[in-house]
Amino acid sequence: MKLSAELKALQDRMGHRFADPRLLVTAVTHSSMSGPGRADNQRMEFLGDRVLGLVMAEALLKADRDAAEGLLAPRFNALVRKETCADVAREIGLGDALKLGRSEMMSGGRRKQALLGDGMEAVIAAVYLDSGFEAARALILRLWGTRIGSVDEDAKDPKTALQEWAQARGLQPPSYDETARTGPDHAPVFTIAARLSSGESAQATAGNKRQAEQAAAKALLATLSDS
Repeated sequence: MKLSAELKALQDRMGHRFADPRLLVTAVTHSSMSGPGRADNQRMEFLGDRVLGLVMAEALLKADRDAAEGLLAPRFNALVRKETCADVAREIGLGDALKLGRSEMMSGGRRKQALLGDGMEAVIAAVYLDSGFEAARALILRLWGTRIGSVDEDAKDPKTALQEWAQARGLQPPSYDETARTGPDHAPVFTIAARLSSGESAQATAGNKRQAEQAAAKALLATLSDS
């Protein structure tokens, strides 16, 4: 089976040449493209999530042999969450190679965090099925790179950290308000303001409300640490 130019380029960026190219094709095929005789990547996503989890759990144990489970769990969650998978997918240009139905194409599917994250997990599964666990582990460690060593910076999500900061000072939990919404209906952009009852606030913009809330909380935390 011959790969398209986009998949050949993706294969090169990944650093893994598939013995069975059909696995890569399936890994980048979204359910909106599925049909008779055409498999999609949902089952691979399920498998890839588990392979990624095992590799990250092992890597964290090796990186810090004295860390308690209470420290390892948030680090693990930061490394395997959908946002991180999507970030890695963007770095290797996975979005350009995704096979999407017309509706997903029209709604900006190549940029959607959920589709990119799912696709990244499916690609991990494809490498695992193609060449085994060691190849999948090598791919993951290479693509996640310095994230593993610097994971403490992202281990606690900003909204949780901001809420804990407020509670420690006897303040009400932060509030999050949508201050603007722009862009077309199929690809809206949200601006969210994070506010504390003591008056401090910060805002951020992102492609979905959750990301915008997290970014606003992070911006507000940065302001508080500088004051």
